[in-house]
Parts: sequence; structure tokens; C-alpha cells
Amino acid sequence: MSGLALALASRTGTRPEDWFPVLKARSGMEVVFRVLREVRGPGSVLTQVFTCATAVDPVLAAGLEPVYGEVSPRSLALDPEGLEVGDRVCAVVAQHTFGIVDEAASSRLREKARAVGAVLLEDSAHAATRMARSEGRPLADVSVHSFGAEKLLGTKFGGAVWVSPGLEPELREPLRAALRSLPAPGPRLRAAMRTYRAQMRVLTRLPGGERLRGLLTRTGLHEPPVAPVEREGRLAHPPMRPSLWVERTVLEALAWSGDVQARRAATSAVYARELAGLEMPEVRGAPLVRFPFFAPDAESAERVVQTLRGEGVPAGRWYRPALFPGPADPALYRYEPGSLPVTEDLVERVVNLPTTLGPAEAERVARRAREILGA
Repeated sequence: MSGLALALASRTGTRPEDWFPVLKARSGMEVVFRVLREVRGPGSVLTQVFTCATAVDPVLAAGLEPVYGEVSPRSLALDPEGLEVGDRVCAVVAQHTFGIVDEAASSRLREKARAVGAVLLEDSAHAATRMARSEGRPLADVSVHSFGAEKLLGTKFGGAVWVSPGLEPELREPLRAALRSLPAPGPRLRAAMRTYRAQMRVLTRLPGGERLRGLLTRTGLHEPPVAPVEREGRLAHPPMRPSLWVERTVLEALAWSGDVQARRAATSAVYARELAGLEMPEVRGAPLVRFPFFAPDAESAERVVQTLRGEGVPAGRWYRPALFPGPADPALYRYEPGSLPVTEDLVERVVNLPTTLGPAEAERVARRAREILGA
């Protein structure tokens, strides 16, 4: 049994035999959706556009159709209030955006999914090793975790899929079999992953680095967080298990992940205190990947991002535009701009701040953000 499966089971109070390491969380999601389609036939997946395109690519790659619901301003996940789950929906995605785990909302999403016989898939990419629970037990039928770029652990690659032992056998057994039989990455991809950090140190400093990065990506020598084809409704690679190097790197990071989460939670608490009065979701002291808040309008949101970046603070736009970093064509994703007014308003006004800073620096950044807004 995988050492990573054992470690994840220990961290989450679950069984190791229910964990399946994957090279990337998005490829694990593709396996889930492919098996779902093979067992139940064509259908749709209810998800959100306040996310990355790579969270929807697996739906399309598996031959299912994404449909979108509004997100709640409280959780930035699908809002169960008023959410319509049609009979063709075979899966509902509960996304823990930025690491915000809203257990009450997740529980209601599960009820709505169960009412039509759909699977609840928990997208815990931003909250690796944390799962929505009810009475101590995981709520989801399937839970997907990521250790990749811009996530809690910063290991750049690696993910895992948890399959509930309570999932009906007609889905559980073929899904477990498919996840167990994933191939290993080839030598070129293994080399690209091992040299990723060194490549980025060079590419971010070299004149013309972006052009060189594009060339390396096209030749398979660089593995970007979002490949060009992943803005076109496709995935860059078929599903794979992690290489031994990736699994070892994730295991090493998990050993000190508790400290990482504590630091990020402390930084998030400082932001919440210093930005009180501004519009923000209910973060509840969580260890967030990034801390989100909402400026009064799109112009002021962009002003905050640009000004802070000019001062050396990596403020972010996640998720502006919708399906970040933006689809080549929204129609490829079955997304009609203008169809989700609540979500699209949040998309226009979102700003997020790094949680890798210490509390003192976070306090300074938060106060600077208020100054820029005149708040």
C-alpha cells in the first residue's frame, strides 16, 4: 500500500485503502467522471465558474456536460439555496474555494445530490487533508485533494482521491480499480517535474522568459500550472499516478503541513481583523491558500491588485476572469457570460492576498489595501 495513502488516512481519520494517489488532482477528477459516465451513461455535472478552468476540464474530458450554479458570497462554493439539480445531473461539486470549508452548505448540497441519485464530489484542492464532515464522518462520496502549484503545501505536483466506502458498489469498485491501474509518468514528464523549481527561477529572471517558457512547454520540457490546451476544455495529460519522486516530496511536506496550516490560519486571521468592514466570505479562521475580499467595484479591485504588485506584494485576481485564467472560448465550457449575475459580480470585484506572509507583514499589507481603497 502507498505510503502516501497511509499518511493521508492518518491525517484524516479515514482508511488507507480508500485513498488513491494521482499525479494531479485534475486527472483524478477525470477518472471519477469517466467511470461515472461509463456506469451511468451521459449526463451533466453541476459546478461553478468561480474556479479555475482545470476544475472543469475533467468534466469535458470525460464526455460529460458542465452546468453552472451561483456561488454563495459566504463560502464561494455552490449556493444550495435555490439551486436546481436536474434529473440529468450525475455529480454535484462542492468546492472548498481558497480553503473555506462550509460544512452546513456541503451537507445541503449532499441532500440535493442524493435526491436525484447524483454523486457529491468534494473539490478539496485548496484544503488538502481537510474534508467536510457530519458527525465526524466525511460528507462526500468522493473527495479530491491537491498538493500542486499554488496550493497549501507548495509541492508543485501530486494529488489524491478518496473514495467513500459507503459509495454504492456499482460505482465504487470500478472507480477503485481505475485509480489503482493508472500508469506512471514517462521520463520527459518526470524530468520536467524534477526541474520545475530551477526552471522557474531562471524563467522569471530571464529577458524573454515567457517566450522560452512557451517553447519549453510545447516541447514537453516544462510543466506549467495551466497548460494552453487546458484553456480549451482539454487536459494536457491522461490520468497518471505520481512518480516516486513526487510521492516522496508530498510525504515530506505532509510531515510539517500542520505548521504550514497554523501559519496560514494565523495570517488569515490577521487579514480578517484588519479588513473588517469590507465585504468578504466567512473564513472562520481557516488556513487559506489565499485570503479573498471584494472591492466596491471592478476598477478599485484592479487598482488594489496593480498597486500592491507594484510594491512587491503578490496580490491575486483568482478568479477573474471566470474559469481562471480565462477560457479560449466560453462556449467550449458551455458557459454563457451574463447567465450568473451573483457569481459574475463577485468575479469582477475579487482581490486575494497571499497567506504565506507572517502576521506582521499581513497586517501591513491589509492596511495598505485599505489605504488604496480609501476605506
